[in-house]
Amino acid sequence: MFNTRKFGGYLSRLRKNADMTQYELAEKLSLTRQAISSYERGDSFPDVSILVGIADIFGVKLDDLINAGEPTSGEALILGNIAVGNDDVNVDSVSDVVNLAPMLKPSVLKKLSAGLAKEGIDISNIVSLAEYLNDDSVIAMLENATFDTFSDELIEKLIPLLDDRSKERVFEKILNGEMDWRMIKALIPYAEYMISHIEAAVIEGALPKEALRIVNDYILGKNNK
Repeated sequence: MFNTRKFGGYLSRLRKNADMTQYELAEKLSLTRQAISSYERGDSFPDVSILVGIADIFGVKLDDLINAGEPTSGEALILGNIAVGNDDVNVDSVSDVVNLAPMLKPSVLKKLSAGLAKEGIDISNIVSLAEYLNDDSVIAMLENATFDTFSDELIEKLIPLLDDRSKERVFEKILNGEMDWRMIKALIPYAEYMISHIEAAVIEGALPKEALRIVNDYILGKNNK
């Protein structure tokens, strides 16, 4: 797993060996001194596009710079390609994308997650990525998701991150049988207007009768507060 602190330590050594201040390095990269300090402490990671500039300034290979963070081979492949402008990378491991998600732009993650969506990805990994992905990408992954690790806790972490349009799409897919109907338990608190839709769906046979129990439990719990 990529270690930002080890990367930061390497960057700090490169700068000091070049007898350069944080201010000087920041100026060369059009950044603030605070940003450089954060990178060196390992509190944050530079935009991947900046890595090429750092490598050029210190005369090191891009691979050496990336490998200072001790990435997995998959992480190194992803970072190396994105750094040179190639974000059309075949991802072999979901965990590599999950680990790098905090360091990558949503637009880059969208392309990386597209391949994962086609193959199917476990709901737990979708929850891990949802914080960093735009809603369309999350929905695309949910369409072919596997629910081997399904739990109320996981879904309750996911739903608040979606906008109303995405929640409605989730509900549509539940009705179509494309997603687990139990997800309505997490949907209701953030989209109470769906309660009438759920009740109608049960009457029409699109949802099992157990869905009404979820609705009633929610209403009862709310009234007792």
